[in-house]
Amino acid sequence: MAALPVSVSAHSRVSGASASLRVAAPQRASLRCRSSKTDNGPVVAIAGATGAVGQEFLKVLDERSFPYSRLRLFASARSAGKVMRFQGQQIQIEELTEEALRGVDVALFSAGGSQSKKFARGASSAGVTVVDNSSAFRMTEGVPLVIPEVNPEAMREVKLGRGGIVANPNCSTIIALMAATPLRRAFGAVRRMVVSTYQAASGAGQAAMDELELQTRQVLAGEQPTCEIFPQQYAFNMFSHNSPLTASGYNEEELKLVHETRKIWGDD
Repeated sequence: MAALPVSVSAHSRVSGASASLRVAAPQRASLRCRSSKTDNGPVVAIAGATGAVGQEFLKVLDERSFPYSRLRLFASARSAGKVMRFQGQQIQIEELTEEALRGVDVALFSAGGSQSKKFARGASSAGVTVVDNSSAFRMTEGVPLVIPEVNPEAMREVKLGRGGIVANPNCSTIIALMAATPLRRAFGAVRRMVVSTYQAASGAGQAAMDELELQTRQVLAGEQPTCEIFPQQYAFNMFSHNSPLTASGYNEEELKLVHETRKIWGDD
């Protein structure tokens, strides 16, 4: 794959998609009364537990009966002390600090790129295996960028207790490569992909989802919509992705897919 030109169009925030993702995962999980807690499991932490992605982490841990001996939930100082329910337990939220992460085996980070840059390396040095959901380390040399169904071999050096950071690709990259990788394996190098992706308000976090709900109510009531997260109305609307346009003519969101694909596939 020499050049891998990628055309990505109509990046937008779509109201219906985000509404379907707005779930209170920890509360739902607690009603199922099925625990995967075990004495010999790892200590698992979620950084950004109160956010939309953190709640999805909890949902997946529950659905897959992921084994753990202790689950620790981290968030900002303003959320510290609050309680979340998970699998019948009441777990108190802790403030995310470097010191607090000591003793954790696996930390799932969904607190944003700035928090990942601030805490992930220190946690890794202390022996924590960090799985980072932000863009902070995706293109960092030596940090595996992994889609388990596509390149699990990239994690062969990651061992529990030895630390390390594993990066999670951009959402568009994951979905595109899940479809394109089997074709590449069957027929050889992919020379060109044309990708259109329609992104949900949930991609900008809980605040955007809340504003989407507010805008929906305002538009249906004939009122002027509140536009604080994005400059445009996104209830009942689509617009080009808000990431900056580069000199190449691609915006930054489009280039993420190009560069991440090359790293995951191991192409120069």
